[in-house]
Amino acid sequence: MKKKNLFLTVGLFLTALMILLILVGYLWTPYSPMAMDATALGQRPSLVHLMGTDKFGRDIFSRVLKGAGATFFVAFGTVLIGTLVGTLVGALTGYFGGWVDEVLMRLNDALSAFPSFLLALVLISVLGPGRYHLMLALGIVFIPSYARIVRSEFARARSQNYVKSAQLMGASVPRILFVHILPNIWQVLLSAITIGFNNAVLSEAAMSYLNIGVSPDDASLGYMLSDSQTYLASAPWYAMCTGLMIVLLILGVGLIGEGLQRRQL
Repeated sequence: MKKKNLFLTVGLFLTALMILLILVGYLWTPYSPMAMDATALGQRPSLVHLMGTDKFGRDIFSRVLKGAGATFFVAFGTVLIGTLVGTLVGALTGYFGGWVDEVLMRLNDALSAFPSFLLALVLISVLGPGRYHLMLALGIVFIPSYARIVRSEFARARSQNYVKSAQLMGASVPRILFVHILPNIWQVLLSAITIGFNNAVLSEAAMSYLNIGVSPDDASLGYMLSDSQTYLASAPWYAMCTGLMIVLLILGVGLIGEGLQRRQL
């Protein structure tokens, strides 16, 4: 039992630490993330600038804190959109079956037929750059995966005795779906959410790396990683600090997902 819970414990600790840093960055940073200092161009990490400065003299630590917040916000919003819409579609198709399943799942299949990254690029080109547009585009891309997972769980649950009992007692369909069935599949859904969150972090980083996601003013981790590649030889700490933040954010949530899966075994 201890081995199974170790993943969850470490994951919760790392995730809590990252959220704490993000909250600190939202409320306070040592320097303004956009403030340029001509006297501190490309400085190495020191007590004055914990992660050094970039080519414009901006404090990297302050920008990493802000960037982590922007990346987390987009990833959270993406998963929220994908989960809410995907859960609704999956619940309806899994519970009712028949023509409801046929119509909604065909639409779902049509959406998932496009390569995810390509579809996100198309949506961003239509909507334009920005954190909210990126969140919406990625959320739409994530809907099919959640819909399929929830559909299979609801289709399995509708034949269970507790669902049949609720039907015989005259419970309404929304009550059966979201009060009786949904709480019984939350662990499966939560595991999917942790995987989706990590995919959203990577997707946001990739989009911003290509300069088509979050605007540079938001100082997202993906944009900073793109900006740092020119200075890998002269200022490697820029890329290392930014990349480490992405890795820790993904690792913490990933370990939570692994811990939840092991608890189900």
